[in-house]
Amino acid sequence: MDDRSAGNNLVPAVKSELQPAYSDTVPTESDAGKMIETVQPDTTDKDLLCPICMQIINDAFMASCGHSFCYMCIITHLDNKSDCPCCASSVTANHLYPNFLLDKLLKKNSASQVSKSASPLEQFRLALLQGYQVSLKEVDALLSLLSEKKRKLEQEEAERSMQNLLDFLHFLRKKKIDELNEVQTDMQYIKEDASLVERHRMELYRARDKCLSKMQMQTGELQESRSWFSSVIHKDNSDLIFASGRTHGGVPSGNFHYSNVDGKSHASSFGALGKEASSALTSQHTSQSSIAVTRKKRVQSQFNDLQQCYLQKRRQLVNTSPNHEKKDDDIMQREGYSEALSDFQSVLSTFTQYSRLRVIAELRHGEIFHSANIVSSIEFDRDDELFATADVSRRIKVFNFSTIVNEPPETHHPVVEIPTRSKLSCLSWNKHTKNHIASSDYEGIVFVWDVNTQQSVREYEEHEKRVWSVDFSRIEPSMLVSGSDDCKVKIWCTRQESSAINIDMKANICCVNYNPGSSMHIAVGSVDHNIHYYDLRNTSNPLHVFTGHQKTVSYVKFLSNDELASASTDNTLRLWDVKHNLHVRTFRGHTNEKNFVGLSVNNDFLACGSETNEVYSYHKAISKPLTWHRFGTPNLDDSDDDPGSYFISAVCWKSDSPTLLAANTLGTIKVLVLSA
Repeated sequence: MDDRSAGNNLVPAVKSELQPAYSDTVPTESDAGKMIETVQPDTTDKDLLCPICMQIINDAFMASCGHSFCYMCIITHLDNKSDCPCCASSVTANHLYPNFLLDKLLKKNSASQVSKSASPLEQFRLALLQGYQVSLKEVDALLSLLSEKKRKLEQEEAERSMQNLLDFLHFLRKKKIDELNEVQTDMQYIKEDASLVERHRMELYRARDKCLSKMQMQTGELQESRSWFSSVIHKDNSDLIFASGRTHGGVPSGNFHYSNVDGKSHASSFGALGKEASSALTSQHTSQSSIAVTRKKRVQSQFNDLQQCYLQKRRQLVNTSPNHEKKDDDIMQREGYSEALSDFQSVLSTFTQYSRLRVIAELRHGEIFHSANIVSSIEFDRDDELFATADVSRRIKVFNFSTIVNEPPETHHPVVEIPTRSKLSCLSWNKHTKNHIASSDYEGIVFVWDVNTQQSVREYEEHEKRVWSVDFSRIEPSMLVSGSDDCKVKIWCTRQESSAINIDMKANICCVNYNPGSSMHIAVGSVDHNIHYYDLRNTSNPLHVFTGHQKTVSYVKFLSNDELASASTDNTLRLWDVKHNLHVRTFRGHTNEKNFVGLSVNNDFLACGSETNEVYSYHKAISKPLTWHRFGTPNLDDSDDDPGSYFISAVCWKSDSPTLLAANTLGTIKVLVLSA
C-alpha cells in the first residue's frame, strides 16, 4: 500500500474522532529516528533487535559474517574481543560496513509504530506532513467541521467559566454572610456589655456625687461654725480685756492677744479645711483626667490586639457548659456583668496601668568591659529575699534584695560567694529547701549547693557535654531535671547518686522546665525548633510536640499548670496551651537571633532580653510589647567592643510582683518596676 492510500484511510478516521482533544506535539521526519528508542521491543520483530543490547538497532552496521549490530555496540565489543557475538567468526573493525537497507527499514518501522500509537488526528497530521494530498472540497469540509467544533468548545469553555464565577460568588456570599452573622453577634455582645458597663459607671458616678455632696455639707457646717465662733469671740472681746486688766493690774493683755489670735486660727482652720477639700477634689479630677487620656492612648495603640482578646473571651461563652453558665450568672448578679467581660476588664486595666519600666536600683556585678562579667542566669529564692547570679567567672553570687534596693551602692556586696570549677550556664533554687540551689556548667556537671555552708550537696557527672539548663520540681523538692548538648534529658533525685530517668533525644537540649502543678510533666526545648512535652511515667514518646518556632528554642517557662511560654532565636516568644495542645499567641518586638537573652514569667506577664541591650515586658494577652527599657551604654573609649555587641543575658520576675531583675553582658544588674 502506498503512502497516498494509507492517507486516504486516515481521513474518515479523523472525521469520526475529531471530538477528543489533541496533543500540541507534532511529529516530524527528524523525530522518527528519535522515536526508535521509545518503541517497546516486545512489539517489534526480533530480527530488528541488536544481538548485543537487545534494543532496536540504531545506526546499523554489518560484519563480514552477515550479522548486523548497533555501531556503538559492535565497536565496544571489538575493543575487547575479535569475534562475532552471534557466530564467533573472526571479525575486526575493518570488516564492518554500513547497512543502509536495514537503516531504511528501521526508519519505516519506527514511523509505522508511531502511527499505530498515535490518535487519528495525529495520524492525519503526520500523513499531511509526509505529503498526503487532499482536495479543496475535503479541506472545506474539514474546516467547517473544525469551525463547528471550535464554536462548541468555546461555548463549553464559556459555560465552565461562568459556572466557576458563579461558584466563587456563592462561596463569597456564604463567607460574607457568616462574617456578617459573626459581626452581628459581636455587635450584640458589645451592645449588652456597653449597657452593663454604662449602668455600672452611672452607679459609680452617683456614689461619687453622694460623697461630694456629703463633703460639701460638711464644708458648709464648717463655714457656719466659723461665723458663730468669730461672733462669740468679738462679743466677749471687751470682757476678756476687762478681766485681764483686773487680774494682772495693768500688765499688757497677753492672754487676750493669745485668745484672739488663737480664735482666729481656729476659725481660719475651719475655712482652710473646706478650701483644702475642694482643692483636693479639683486636683484629683485633673489627675484622673490626665490618667484617662494616657490610658486611652495606650488602648488605641494596641487596639487590634485588645479587640481580638475581648472577642475571643466573649465568644467562648457560646460553648460554655451549664455549670459554667450558672457560674457566669452568679458573677453577673454579684458584679453586674459576665465573667468574660470581667476577665477582659482585668486585662485592659492591667495593660493600661503600666507604661514604663522604672529603675529603682542598679548593681555593678564586676569590672566594666570584662568578659567574665556576663551574667548567664539570675534567680530569686523561695521567699524572694535573696537572689543569686551565675556568670562565666565561675562563681555563684548571692545578694540580699532588700539591701540592693534600700541601701547605698557601696553596700551592694554579695552575702555569699560560691566558687565553681567551670563556667556556669543556669541556676535553680529549691522551692522548698530555702538554702539549696542547683547549678549547671559548661563541663556537663550538675551541682546542688547548700548556700549556708557554701558546699555542694550533690554532684552529677553523667552528662557528656555542656549542660544548658537545670530546674527543681515545685511539687517534689528532691527532684530536678537537666538538659545538655549531649541530646539527653536527665531526671535526678537528691537522695540518689545517679540519674533516675534518662531521655535520649535526637537534638541538643537548650532548656528544661517542670510543670508547676505536677512532678511528672516537663517541657523540653531544643535546636530542632520544637518543644517536647513529656510525662515522666512514659518517656518513650512525648505527650505532644509543639511546633511553630523557626529556629532553636532557647527557653521554656510555665506561667501556670496549663500555660507554657517559650523563647527562640527566631525573634519571637510563643504562648502554648499544654492542656489542649494549642498555640495561643506569638509575641514580637524584641531582637533575638543568636544569643541566650533570658525569659521569665509572672502570672500575666512575660519578660525577655534583647540583643539591642533592652529588656522587654509583654502581657500574655497582647502580642506586642507592654513596655521596654534600654540599658545605658557606658563610655567605650577604653573598650574595643562594638556597642551593638552588648545584650540582655538574664531576667527574673519577683513572684507576684511588678518587680523585675535584668542583667546584661557588661555585668550590670538593674532592679526595674512596672510603673504608670
